[in-house]
Amino acid sequence: MTTIRCQALLFDMDGVLVDSTDAVARVWRKWAIERGFDPEKVVRAAHGRPSIDTVRDFLPNADSHSENLEVERQEVEDLEGVVAIPGAVALVNSLPAGRWTVVTSATRPLAEVRLRAAGFPILPTLITAGDIQRGKPDPEPYQKAAARLGYPPAECVVVEDAPAGIRAGKAAGARVIGFPTTSNRHELEIAGADWVVRNCADIAASFDGNSLVLTLAGESDC
Repeated sequence: MTTIRCQALLFDMDGVLVDSTDAVARVWRKWAIERGFDPEKVVRAAHGRPSIDTVRDFLPNADSHSENLEVERQEVEDLEGVVAIPGAVALVNSLPAGRWTVVTSATRPLAEVRLRAAGFPILPTLITAGDIQRGKPDPEPYQKAAARLGYPPAECVVVEDAPAGIRAGKAAGARVIGFPTTSNRHELEIAGADWVVRNCADIAASFDGNSLVLTLAGESDC
Protein backbone atom coordinates (compact mmCIF):
# COMPACT_ATOMS: atom_id res chain seq x y z
CA MET A 1 0.00 0.00 0.00
CA THR A 2 1.15 3.51 -0.82
CA THR A 3 -0.37 6.63 0.74
CA ILE A 4 -0.43 9.96 -1.09
CA ARG A 5 -1.60 13.32 0.22
CA CYS A 6 -2.79 16.01 -2.15
CA GLN A 7 -5.32 18.81 -2.45
CA ALA A 8 -7.11 17.72 -5.62
CA LEU A 9 -7.37 15.01 -8.27
CA LEU A 10 -7.31 15.85 -11.97
CA PHE A 11 -8.70 13.00 -14.06
CA ASP A 12 -8.28 12.40 -17.75
CA MET A 13 -11.55 11.08 -19.20
CA ASP A 14 -11.11 8.35 -21.83
CA GLY A 15 -9.28 5.34 -20.41
CA VAL A 16 -9.37 6.75 -16.87
CA LEU A 17 -13.00 7.46 -15.97
CA VAL A 18 -14.69 6.32 -19.16
CA ASP A 19 -14.04 3.17 -21.16
CA SER A 20 -14.49 4.40 -24.73
CA THR A 21 -11.60 2.45 -26.25
CA ASP A 22 -13.70 0.48 -28.72
CA ALA A 23 -15.70 3.52 -29.83
CA VAL A 24 -12.53 5.58 -30.35
CA ALA A 25 -10.94 2.79 -32.36
CA ARG A 26 -14.04 2.29 -34.54
CA VAL A 27 -14.27 5.96 -35.50
CA TRP A 28 -10.56 6.50 -36.16
CA ARG A 29 -10.15 3.23 -38.06
CA LYS A 30 -13.01 4.21 -40.36
CA TRP A 31 -11.52 7.68 -40.83
CA ALA A 32 -8.09 6.23 -41.59
CA ILE A 33 -9.28 3.60 -44.06
CA GLU A 34 -11.39 6.12 -45.97
CA ARG A 35 -8.30 8.32 -46.36
CA GLY A 36 -5.76 5.61 -47.12
CA PHE A 37 -3.85 5.56 -43.82
CA ASP A 38 -2.76 2.66 -41.62
CA PRO A 39 -5.70 2.44 -39.19
CA GLU A 40 -3.65 1.07 -36.28
CA LYS A 41 -1.12 3.87 -36.62
CA VAL A 42 -3.90 6.47 -36.62
CA VAL A 43 -5.63 4.94 -33.59
CA ARG A 44 -2.35 4.95 -31.62
CA ALA A 45 -1.72 8.58 -32.57
CA ALA A 46 -5.24 9.65 -31.57
CA HIS A 47 -5.14 8.45 -27.95
CA GLY A 48 -4.87 11.20 -25.37
CA ARG A 49 -4.58 14.14 -27.78
CA PRO A 50 -7.03 16.65 -29.26
CA SER A 51 -8.55 15.08 -32.36
CA ILE A 52 -7.70 18.09 -34.50
CA ASP A 53 -3.99 17.51 -33.77
CA THR A 54 -4.28 13.98 -35.16
CA VAL A 55 -6.12 15.29 -38.23
CA ARG A 56 -3.39 17.85 -38.85
CA ASP A 57 -0.64 15.26 -38.44
CA PHE A 58 -2.09 13.02 -41.14
CA LEU A 59 -3.72 15.63 -43.39
CA PRO A 60 -1.60 18.78 -43.02
CA ASN A 61 -3.02 20.37 -46.18
CA ALA A 62 -6.68 19.54 -45.64
CA ASP A 63 -9.48 21.59 -44.08
CA SER A 64 -8.68 20.40 -40.57
CA HIS A 65 -11.74 22.10 -39.05
CA SER A 66 -14.13 20.29 -41.39
CA GLU A 67 -12.34 16.96 -40.93
CA ASN A 68 -12.41 17.38 -37.16
CA LEU A 69 -16.13 18.15 -37.13
CA GLU A 70 -16.78 14.90 -38.98
CA VAL A 71 -14.68 12.92 -36.49
CA GLU A 72 -16.51 14.60 -33.61
CA ARG A 73 -19.93 13.87 -35.16
CA GLN A 74 -19.12 10.18 -35.47
CA GLU A 75 -17.70 9.97 -31.95
CA VAL A 76 -20.73 11.70 -30.42
CA GLU A 77 -23.04 9.24 -32.20
CA ASP A 78 -21.05 6.12 -31.28
CA LEU A 79 -21.76 5.35 -27.62
CA GLU A 80 -21.84 1.57 -27.94
CA GLY A 81 -19.82 0.10 -25.09
CA VAL A 82 -19.10 3.49 -23.50
CA VAL A 83 -19.20 2.75 -19.76
CA ALA A 84 -17.44 3.77 -16.55
CA ILE A 85 -14.00 2.31 -15.83
CA PRO A 86 -14.14 -0.14 -12.87
CA GLY A 87 -14.16 1.76 -9.58
CA ALA A 88 -14.42 5.19 -11.21
CA VAL A 89 -17.94 6.15 -10.10
CA ALA A 90 -17.29 5.03 -6.53
CA LEU A 91 -14.00 6.93 -6.44
CA VAL A 92 -15.35 10.28 -7.61
CA ASN A 93 -18.40 9.90 -5.35
CA SER A 94 -16.01 9.61 -2.40
CA LEU A 95 -14.36 12.95 -3.19
CA PRO A 96 -15.53 16.29 -1.74
CA ALA A 97 -16.92 18.85 -4.15
CA GLY A 98 -14.25 21.16 -5.54
CA ARG A 99 -11.49 18.60 -5.03
CA TRP A 100 -11.63 16.94 -8.45
CA THR A 101 -12.29 17.65 -12.08
CA VAL A 102 -11.92 16.17 -15.55
CA VAL A 103 -9.28 17.27 -18.06
CA THR A 104 -9.90 15.82 -21.51
CA SER A 105 -8.60 16.31 -25.04
CA ALA A 106 -12.15 15.71 -26.31
CA THR A 107 -14.39 18.56 -27.42
CA ARG A 108 -17.04 19.70 -24.96
CA PRO A 109 -19.99 18.10 -26.80
CA LEU A 110 -18.16 14.77 -26.95
CA ALA A 111 -16.97 14.97 -23.34
CA GLU A 112 -20.46 15.70 -22.05
CA VAL A 113 -22.03 12.85 -24.06
CA ARG A 114 -19.48 10.30 -22.85
CA LEU A 115 -19.50 11.44 -19.22
CA ARG A 116 -23.29 11.27 -19.08
CA ALA A 117 -23.33 7.87 -20.80
CA ALA A 118 -20.93 6.54 -18.14
CA GLY A 119 -22.84 8.08 -15.22
CA PHE A 120 -20.66 11.06 -14.29
CA PRO A 121 -21.73 14.65 -13.54
CA ILE A 122 -20.77 17.53 -15.82
CA LEU A 123 -18.64 19.73 -13.56
CA PRO A 124 -18.35 23.50 -14.09
CA THR A 125 -14.57 23.08 -13.83
CA LEU A 126 -14.43 20.59 -16.74
CA ILE A 127 -11.52 21.29 -19.12
CA THR A 128 -12.01 20.29 -22.77
CA ALA A 129 -10.23 20.96 -26.06
CA GLY A 130 -12.12 24.23 -26.48
CA ASP A 131 -10.79 25.64 -23.20
CA ILE A 132 -7.13 25.57 -24.17
CA GLN A 133 -4.74 26.83 -26.82
CA ARG A 134 -2.23 23.95 -26.57
CA GLY A 135 -3.28 20.36 -25.98
CA LYS A 136 -1.52 17.54 -24.18
CA PRO A 137 1.44 16.90 -23.90
CA ASP A 138 1.63 20.65 -23.26
CA PRO A 139 1.07 21.42 -19.55
CA GLU A 140 -1.65 24.03 -20.25
CA PRO A 141 -4.67 21.70 -19.73
CA TYR A 142 -3.57 20.59 -16.27
CA GLN A 143 -2.33 24.03 -15.28
CA LYS A 144 -5.72 25.48 -16.15
CA ALA A 145 -7.60 22.71 -14.33
CA ALA A 146 -5.58 23.22 -11.15
CA ALA A 147 -6.19 26.97 -11.35
CA ARG A 148 -9.94 26.44 -11.71
CA LEU A 149 -9.94 24.38 -8.54
CA GLY A 150 -7.74 26.94 -6.79
CA TYR A 151 -4.68 24.79 -6.10
CA PRO A 152 -1.09 24.83 -7.40
CA PRO A 153 -0.42 21.93 -9.79
CA ALA A 154 2.25 20.66 -7.38
CA GLU A 155 -0.52 20.00 -4.83
CA CYS A 156 -2.59 18.02 -7.35
CA VAL A 157 -2.38 14.43 -8.56
CA VAL A 158 -3.14 13.72 -12.21
CA VAL A 159 -4.67 10.38 -13.23
CA GLU A 160 -3.83 9.42 -16.82
CA ASP A 161 -3.63 6.51 -19.23
CA ALA A 162 -1.82 8.09 -22.21
CA PRO A 163 1.85 9.07 -22.46
CA ALA A 164 0.88 12.49 -23.83
CA GLY A 165 -1.31 13.14 -20.80
CA ILE A 166 1.31 11.92 -18.36
CA ARG A 167 3.86 14.28 -19.91
CA ALA A 168 1.34 17.11 -19.65
CA GLY A 169 0.75 16.43 -15.96
CA LYS A 170 4.44 16.18 -15.16
CA ALA A 171 5.25 19.32 -17.15
CA ALA A 172 2.56 21.15 -15.17
CA GLY A 173 4.34 20.15 -11.95
CA ALA A 174 1.85 17.56 -10.73
CA ARG A 175 2.43 13.99 -9.61
CA VAL A 176 0.86 11.40 -11.90
CA ILE A 177 -0.84 8.03 -11.43
CA GLY A 178 -0.86 5.97 -14.63
CA PHE A 179 -3.37 3.34 -15.77
CA PRO A 180 -2.27 0.73 -18.35
CA THR A 181 -5.69 0.81 -20.04
CA THR A 182 -4.62 2.07 -23.47
CA SER A 183 -0.81 2.01 -23.12
CA ASN A 184 1.47 -0.54 -21.52
CA ARG A 185 3.30 -0.05 -18.24
CA HIS A 186 6.65 0.59 -19.91
CA GLU A 187 5.19 3.43 -22.00
CA LEU A 188 3.68 4.97 -18.87
CA GLU A 189 6.99 4.75 -17.02
CA ILE A 190 8.93 6.28 -19.90
CA ALA A 191 6.43 9.15 -20.00
CA GLY A 192 7.12 9.84 -16.30
CA ALA A 193 4.28 8.29 -14.28
CA ASP A 194 5.07 8.30 -10.56
CA TRP A 195 2.88 5.26 -9.84
CA VAL A 196 1.02 2.71 -11.94
CA VAL A 197 -2.14 0.89 -10.85
CA ARG A 198 -4.73 -1.10 -12.83
CA ASN A 199 -7.58 1.43 -12.71
CA CYS A 200 -9.74 3.47 -10.33
CA ALA A 201 -10.64 0.35 -8.36
CA ASP A 202 -7.07 0.40 -7.01
CA ILE A 203 -7.44 3.92 -5.57
CA ALA A 204 -9.22 4.63 -2.28
CA ALA A 205 -9.73 8.24 -1.20
CA SER A 206 -10.64 9.94 2.06
CA PHE A 207 -10.59 13.54 3.31
CA ASP A 208 -8.94 14.42 6.63
CA GLY A 209 -10.38 17.93 6.79
CA ASN A 210 -7.43 19.48 5.01
CA SER A 211 -6.11 17.10 2.37
CA LEU A 212 -7.19 14.19 0.24
CA VAL A 213 -5.59 10.97 1.38
CA LEU A 214 -5.16 8.43 -1.42
CA THR A 215 -4.32 4.79 -0.84
CA LEU A 216 -3.02 2.86 -3.83
CA ALA A 217 -3.40 -0.92 -3.87
CA GLY A 218 -1.32 -3.30 -5.95
CA GLU A 219 1.02 -0.61 -7.29
CA SER A 220 4.68 0.19 -7.36
CA ASP A 221 6.61 3.41 -7.66
CA CYS A 222 8.11 4.10 -11.08
